[in-house]
Parts: sequence; structure tokens; C-alpha cells
Amino acid sequence: MKYAKYFLIALLIIAIDQTSKLLVYHNMYIHQEINVLGTWFRLHYLLNPGMAFGIRWESEFGKLALTIFRICAMIGISFYIVKMVQKHAHKGFLVCLTLILGGAIGNVIDSTFYGVYLHNAPLGVPTPWFHGQVIDMLYFPLFQFQWPAWVPGVGGDYFEFFSPVFNIADSSIFIGVVIILFSQKRFFKEATPPTPLPEQDQVLVTPETPSVGETPASKD
Repeated sequence: MKYAKYFLIALLIIAIDQTSKLLVYHNMYIHQEINVLGTWFRLHYLLNPGMAFGIRWESEFGKLALTIFRICAMIGISFYIVKMVQKHAHKGFLVCLTLILGGAIGNVIDSTFYGVYLHNAPLGVPTPWFHGQVIDMLYFPLFQFQWPAWVPGVGGDYFEFFSPVFNIADSSIFIGVVIILFSQKRFFKEATPPTPLPEQDQVLVTPETPSVGETPASKD
């Protein structure tokens, strides 16, 4: 049971991630946008054949390698969580690991099965298995502007922050990693060695010796 609560957190992340992706798949069309909070938080339906936050692989081998890597990472993180629970690691660290695990599994499901069951594998792939495209929808274009023409290198270019479109799984992985990075001192405290007693407080233990006039007790 001591492992179950952490894997249940990962299961919850997977359920939320997959539910959001399937709702988008069944209720939106590709590149459709829905404003959620003004124009700075939108749902934007995209298919991502590559990595998180819209990063893409340009080769067929890269996509397959990424899917295999995600599966290996998912298995490795699961074993690592069990090991850390046995070592009584910090609970916050264990929760962060489950966030990463849940996100990894969420995107593995897309890559492994969506090409078959949602028919979204790119054209020309040898098999839809392990070539499914990840569904992204979270879009936060907080502000936009055009660089002045006099700025070297980017003058006249359009700039948008934050431009990547991502999903719940990506967010879960990102949050878990960031918290670990900023909480290392708290999660990985080194054992403090015991403080030695001052010299005057130390008690020297010596064998008892008989006082003057006393004879050692005889042994029967």
C-alpha cells in the first residue's frame, strides 16, 4: 500500500490527460481555437509528431526512437519510485516523480496507440503502431509584438510569448522537473554528523580499582 498512493497520483494525471485529449479530438477540428480566458489562454487543437511543446523530429527513425525512449523512461521511473519509497525519500520528491511518470505514460499512450485507434499517424509511415501523433491543445500567447526595424538580427520580425502548444502530460512533466530542480536542498538533505561533546564534558570510563586499605573481592 505504501507504493499505491504514488502510482494513484500518476493514474490520475493519465486520466486527466487522456480525457482532455479525447474531448478535443471528438469536439474540435485541427487548428481550431477556442478562447478560454480572453485571448491569452486558448484551446488550439494541434497534432504533434515529435516531442513536448511542439518540438518535432525531422526523420522517421527519430519518431520511433522517441517512442521507444519514452517507454524505457516510463519503466525506469516506475522502478525508481519503488526504490525511493523503500529508502523513505522525501514525500515531495516522490510526488514529483509520479508527476513525471504520469506525463510520460500519457504521451506514450498517444505515440503507441493513437496512430491505430485515432488514425492520426503521419502519411508514409510503415506502420501506425508507435507512430501516433500527440494531441496538444493548451496555448498561452500572453503577449505579442513586432521588433523595431532597427534591432539587429530580428528587426521587423513578429514575436509571441508563449508560443508553444502543449498538453496536460507535458505540463505534468515540466512541473515535476522544475520543482525537483528548485527543491534539491529540501529533497536531498545530507545527514548531519553528531556534534562531538566538549572535552570537559566527556566522561572517561576506566576499570574500577580498589581504594587504599581495601582488598579486591575474592572470586569464588
